[in-house]
Amino acid sequence: MAITISLSNLGFFKFVGEGGWSAALPPSNLNNNLVAGIKNYLATGIKKLDYSFYERRDVVKIARDLLGKLLITRFDGGLSSGRIVETEAYRGAVDRASHAYGGRRTPRTEIMYGEPGTAYVYLCYGIHHLFNVVTNKKDIPHAVLIRALEPVEGIPLMLQRTGKKKPDFTLTRGPGNLSRALGLHTPHTGASLVGDQLFIGDDGYRVPRGGIGVSPRIGVDYAGEDARLPYRFFVKGNPYVSG
Repeated sequence: MAITISLSNLGFFKFVGEGGWSAALPPSNLNNNLVAGIKNYLATGIKKLDYSFYERRDVVKIARDLLGKLLITRFDGGLSSGRIVETEAYRGAVDRASHAYGGRRTPRTEIMYGEPGTAYVYLCYGIHHLFNVVTNKKDIPHAVLIRALEPVEGIPLMLQRTGKKKPDFTLTRGPGNLSRALGLHTPHTGASLVGDQLFIGDDGYRVPRGGIGVSPRIGVDYAGEDARLPYRFFVKGNPYVSG
């Protein structure tokens, strides 16, 4: 399938495939792996992750497997997407860093006990809307926090949402920033991730061998010994990674 690459009037490199999918990003973001991923995204289309991906028992493996996948929203009359470059796993009732530690159930966390493949978006410090993916099966409150994305599609719309005049690495660096850029807010809690407005897709791109970093999670010092668990995954050297 033919793919054209051009420079838009906003200074973005624009990739357009015959199937109608397009992607745009600033020149500073270009590298061989990303260009290859974008070309594959356009040429083959995107396979939406189905429930079988989310209902697996190992939330740590799911968090790792989400690296390189595309988080896609179709809100506000436009499409925006980004490649996931940083995640954190939370193992529910046995994990002191989880909102559901000890089997805690509140109106906010009840969604974590629901069906896998569902969005859990909560408000942090009264400011930031943080997007999580519910996994495992009903009544087991596992979740993955999406911490950072590499923008792929809809950058002008992201700029509009965030009030930025031009893109930089803070556009989708960190869970609060990425939610703002993609139009994600607490009312999206409970939304299915296999629908048409909000979903995660696989375009065949894979993080290169040796390119995945592992570390303890960020900002969970309150979790005691669980704060040291190696449940954070990120793409090494990616400038959008938050820490």
